[in-house]
Amino acid sequence: MLWMAGVTLMFIFAQALAAAARGAPESFADLAERVSPAVVNITTSTTVAGRTGPQGIVPEGSPFEDFFREFQDRNGQGDRPRRSSALGSGFVISEDGFVVTNNHVIEGADEIIIEFFEGGELVAEVIGTDPKTDIALLKVTADTPLPFVSFGDSDISRVGDWVMAMGNPLGQGFSVSAGIVSARNRELSGTYDDYIQTDAAINRGNSGGPLFNMDGQVIGVNTAILSPTGGSIGIGFSMASNVVANVVEQLKEFGETRRGWLGVRIQDVTDDVAEAMGLESTAGALVTDVPEGPAMEAGMLARDVIIEFDGRKVADTRSLVRQVGNTAVGKAVRVLVNREGKTQTLKVTLGRRETAEGTAVPASQPLDDTPAEPEVATILGLTVEPMSDALREKLSLGASADGLVVTDVDQVSEAFEKGLRTNDVITEAGQQKVSSISDLEAQIEAAKEAGRKSLLLLVRRAGDPRFVALGLDG
Repeated sequence: MLWMAGVTLMFIFAQALAAAARGAPESFADLAERVSPAVVNITTSTTVAGRTGPQGIVPEGSPFEDFFREFQDRNGQGDRPRRSSALGSGFVISEDGFVVTNNHVIEGADEIIIEFFEGGELVAEVIGTDPKTDIALLKVTADTPLPFVSFGDSDISRVGDWVMAMGNPLGQGFSVSAGIVSARNRELSGTYDDYIQTDAAINRGNSGGPLFNMDGQVIGVNTAILSPTGGSIGIGFSMASNVVANVVEQLKEFGETRRGWLGVRIQDVTDDVAEAMGLESTAGALVTDVPEGPAMEAGMLARDVIIEFDGRKVADTRSLVRQVGNTAVGKAVRVLVNREGKTQTLKVTLGRRETAEGTAVPASQPLDDTPAEPEVATILGLTVEPMSDALREKLSLGASADGLVVTDVDQVSEAFEKGLRTNDVITEAGQQKVSSISDLEAQIEAAKEAGRKSLLLLVRRAGDPRFVALGLDG
């Protein structure tokens, strides 16, 4: 029985140690003391053009105009350029002086001054910026190696983990706040957003500062807050370190970002779209269009569902965009697609997104020119008529544009709820091209005979494609 008691005591002791490890730290002092030398305050100054006139004090041409201009000049409010200052935070990531901050902290600055925790200031130069993730990389030159901090793996951080934020809130100098990871994988407005949400106090001036885990590793860059007052209410956002580290490496090497580009238009697979296409799940990214580019060269087609990219599962469009963007330009990757119920592997050599974004991308591909008799019909809450020269001219479409033009939408219909509107063009139904009313009716009947509950439509609006699944009644 003694051995059982010993085992029980050991078990209780182990549980106590685990609980202590998960509990609140007794103090953040040791951690703050260790990482503070690598955290910096950032002050920027910008030349702002001066006023060119009384600026609304008196109407232009007024006899009092000269008087008010003289008054402004005496008080330093004339048309002379003036200096504007701003404050932010950052952190050193190498002993040779590379500094990370937010792009919005230094954007447009004429001069950037780095102030160190242990005293002293240095002028910084901009190595590169990435507005898409709001990250900037700076460089200072020091006489001695600088204290620095390293990036941690943000993907292993868990909701509920303790974190510590550091920075220069409201210009008050070096300051520490603590909290927990409130949520992960938050998206605000950017294509490559991957924010950690935290309740650690973040205020104006904290932008660009680090968010530390308990090992003293940077797992986020403090970027934004959600607040009706402008001050912290416990909802702050830090760009995840795994995103930042990749951007920083590119800025350090190239002075700019070089993201991979697949060359497709995509949308999420909804439940009704999955049902209409006979898919078993909504995982993946549905290809709506394949303009000229890497994907077209590899043989990818509209209606393909991308389910794996470079050996990794694709959950949705957002995950695919991030995966592609984080892959090296010029790399040949394997892309697994679901095409008409069968999987197929395509080998795609990625292009560069930044180059592609500067090139006009055709909105659509030429479609077969199938003449149709002029007629009008109301189907699935949509009033449609075949494409004609008059409609092409009205909608500013090319001579090869084909399909059914939506001329009216029943506002109580499912079609209206799902966003279909007048002047939309239906180019496919049931994954088949449609040019006439009879084409659409045939696809409806085929879907019903196959036991489908909905019909998948490919709809173009101003050239941009989108798949919509509409329910089949009766």
